Amino acid sequence: MTVATDINGFTKADFESFLDSRSGEPNWLVETRRRAWSDFETFAWPARNDEEWMRTDIRMFHLDKFALPGEVSETPTLAPGLLTYDVELGGQLVGYNGAALHDSLADELASKGVLFGSLDRLITEHGDLLRPYFERRVVDPAKDKFAALHAACWSGGTLLYVPKGTALEQPLHAMSAIGDGGVDLSKTLVILEDGAEATVLTETASVTPDAKGLHCGSIELIVEPSAKLRYVNLQNWSTGVWHFAHQRATVDRNASLQWTIGALGSKLAKVNQQVALTGPDADAQVNGVMFTEGRQHLSYNTHQHHMAPYCRSDLLYKSALQDRSRTVWRGMIKVDVAAQRTDAYQRNDNLLLAPTARADSIPGLEIEADDVRCTHGSTSGRVDEQQVFYAMSRGYTRTEAIRLIVAGFFQQVFDRITIESVRNALGEAIARRVQDLDQQAAPQG
Repeated sequence: MTVATDINGFTKADFESFLDSRSGEPNWLVETRRRAWSDFETFAWPARNDEEWMRTDIRMFHLDKFALPGEVSETPTLAPGLLTYDVELGGQLVGYNGAALHDSLADELASKGVLFGSLDRLITEHGDLLRPYFERRVVDPAKDKFAALHAACWSGGTLLYVPKGTALEQPLHAMSAIGDGGVDLSKTLVILEDGAEATVLTETASVTPDAKGLHCGSIELIVEPSAKLRYVNLQNWSTGVWHFAHQRATVDRNASLQWTIGALGSKLAKVNQQVALTGPDADAQVNGVMFTEGRQHLSYNTHQHHMAPYCRSDLLYKSALQDRSRTVWRGMIKVDVAAQRTDAYQRNDNLLLAPTARADSIPGLEIEADDVRCTHGSTSGRVDEQQVFYAMSRGYTRTEAIRLIVAGFFQQVFDRITIESVRNALGEAIARRVQDLDQQAAPQG
């Protein structure tokens, strides 16, 4: 492997200037950033012969086209979030190009000790409280070059901290947006202490449909004993954005997590999503909806790690593909020796809406315990023309018939989502993207 050198916009001098701009941060965080930067300078870019990257080509990605985010000089006009229509929120945050524009939290929740808003601001105000959670390294900052870059240079981002035994009835919402040429290195950290409950809706967007940009981020979810978290993440960047992310949740004893992702945007996405069941009788449900078009390439690696006995995990990912787009899903269920009586399931289904689309599906099991139930499955297929004909015979146009079939394909995931606004937003966003199959019959230029 070759050792990386300084990159225009991401040089040592740029990094030092970035640190100088964050003078209010605790010393322990500054040292963490410096160690991560050292890794970033040392690590090579992923190679095509790496198993994790051999189906995802990033040779067209050039970091020197971007630079570390600075202060936001103008406030853009952002469209309302797709997930919040007709939803009463307990708090909201809006970020742009890696900086928080504004945040809010209901007084009632603040009086209970809940923290929600800009991670930049809250880490300076509550560094002693948050330090132990940072030091857990839920996402390994030395995982690869992208993880190291993020750990060194994250900015903006979202924090939710819910004290022990506190239940939030209203959802909290965070929006991250990118302008043309923008860089977003935001970090999301959600901490639910023992017996706490919360619902968090997060989404991304680009200011214009053709905006180019870079997102290199992380999501860390910490669900302590007997806590319950519903977490939704809608990735809806424009098709000019490069999207790299490491996402990981830890779910402790008797706790539960429902994690729903919607992946609709970006030029290329490479995401590692992991759930670690760390305490007995923990439960995790992971739902994924992907819809691609044009020449989009979305690669999602999912990992269900059973570390304790009597835990359950259930993952369902569905993707529909148009044009020359491609999805890659690599799923792994790992069961440690101590994780007896594990019950784990994973499934990935793909609906190909064009002969030029491609879906790679690679499920896997790594089981070290001897008293478990672990199953996986994957399917790929095309739209049934008989179903199209049947719908058209009932008065639907061809495009309406295809939209109906696609909606039915995703319904199994939608039925698992308990938040009505999320179900509606995903369904409507996908329906708007569905084209007539006849328009995709010929190869795209």
